[in-house]
Amino acid sequence: MCDAQGLPVHPHLTAGQVSDFKGADLLLADLPDETDELIGDRGYDSNRMRLSLAERNITACLPPKKNRKSKLPYNWHLYKKRHLIENMFAKLKDWRRVATRYDRCAHTFISAIHIAASFIFYLKE
Repeated sequence: MCDAQGLPVHPHLTAGQVSDFKGADLLLADLPDETDELIGDRGYDSNRMRLSLAERNITACLPPKKNRKSKLPYNWHLYKKRHLIENMFAKLKDWRRVATRYDRCAHTFISAIHIAASFIFYLKE
């Protein structure tokens, strides 16, 4: 998850073969109260996710999955801001330890992500 400036906040680690919407519950629990909109890719498109966001008055900008029978509309211009998320991952992967995942243990790997995110915040200011 990243903020409006593309800075990493609340990193979560899931197993490699887990789909996006299964890990979304953790992300939704950590969303700040002042969140107005959420931009995600097709992997987060589910009725449960959309209902959860609607209950919290958060605008969901999620393109529909290819296999969805009724294609739900989304704000294509707002979706263009998703490059901030991709840029955040690119900044994290500038750190060789994160990009190649040298660490075998999940707690060590997430610690390396936290250190990289701290430096990204520090360099942004």
